[in-house]
Amino acid sequence: MTLTEIEKVLLEQQDELAALSNEVLIHRPEENLINLKSKLAQVVIGVRRSGKSTLCFNALRRAGVHFAYVNFDDERLESLKTEDLDNVLQTLYKVYGKFDYLFLDEIQNIDGWPLFVNRLLRQGLHILLTGSNAKLLSTELASHLTGRHHKIELFPFSFRDWCIMKEVDYSRLTTKNRGMLSKAYEEYFRQGGFPELMSGAENPKEYIGTLIDSIITQDIKRRYKVRHVDALKRLAHHVLNETPTIVVKDSLQEVIGIKSERTLGNYLLYLNQTYLVSTINKYSPKSKERTRAEKAYAIDVAFMDKRENAFSGENLGWRLETIVYLELLRRKAGTDNDIYYFQGRSAEADFVVCDGNKTLAVYQVSYDISKETTRKREVKGCIAGAKATKCNNLFLITDHESGTIEKDGYTIQVIPVWEWLTRETL
Repeated sequence: MTLTEIEKVLLEQQDELAALSNEVLIHRPEENLINLKSKLAQVVIGVRRSGKSTLCFNALRRAGVHFAYVNFDDERLESLKTEDLDNVLQTLYKVYGKFDYLFLDEIQNIDGWPLFVNRLLRQGLHILLTGSNAKLLSTELASHLTGRHHKIELFPFSFRDWCIMKEVDYSRLTTKNRGMLSKAYEEYFRQGGFPELMSGAENPKEYIGTLIDSIITQDIKRRYKVRHVDALKRLAHHVLNETPTIVVKDSLQEVIGIKSERTLGNYLLYLNQTYLVSTINKYSPKSKERTRAEKAYAIDVAFMDKRENAFSGENLGWRLETIVYLELLRRKAGTDNDIYYFQGRSAEADFVVCDGNKTLAVYQVSYDISKETTRKREVKGCIAGAKATKCNNLFLITDHESGTIEKDGYTIQVIPVWEWLTRETL
């Protein structure tokens, strides 16, 4: 690209940024993890359209610093090569003047970007990066920016974010607020947390379908040179139809028609790395056991049913379990915690949260425990998880019930999900 062509794009992107300056943006907790004073590159990664750019922009705006901006997820910059990056930098100085902060959006689209960023860091610039591919970013960061980057994962809106957007007070659980929170949660439960769906996307199913297609064709096909895109799409939609589900590769090969186990494994990895799904391992003190039978979750409940031919029905329990899992992922940020699922011989617990080999909490999730058989099953699983992990911090998250359950010397806290989601700690 010529300098003139680059300048035209960057000027238009500057105008888009100026328009964003007039919008009221909420403060999300992940913003606190961005350290603008650090000499490390601040790297925000997550699924497309989760608000990464807005998060970074808000952090820069609140700090009151002058910064330059370029969005590489722009079809006009698609032909950029590594050797063009200096021309981009030169043009940024022409457009923005002197700056100490540089925001590079969807940087993974340009080959050779890590060496470019490394050079800018050595020159003393403060760098913010975003990307939609965890593998691509982490591999290149590890190779070229070892010890010189700080990673922040961003997911679609949490329920607290939703409440702030909807101006629902979740800090005081008065009778009125409890009713308002319950109503707000019902909307969040059905719609999910993608910001643009909250802003009133005209056709949510079309929006989500287009988003998934963009992830497959841009973040996977283009970057990994995938040849059998139709098989990849079938796999993606089948896994999303089944989530939460334990991944059984033999069964998937037969259903999807992928003959190579290696190819299937790569495709599943790509879905994880681009945040279409997120996976956890089985809890076990044995490393070998932890590497088997991953359990997959959609990265947002909108991916579960707001797609063509999803045919998912209500799946209230699965949606609730997914929402709890995603909240645990958010609370994991800034800690050394890990999340597992527990599967014993005769009972299961949905989530085990650990710090190293110490178990911090065991979570069981059930939409409705009014039936005695359901209540007994969920309590049994929770206690089985407690005994196996030697943990006494037990939770049973439900749609609406609250209280405590005493069983076999254990106390299980029963909490309505909308109330638990307003907390900030385990």
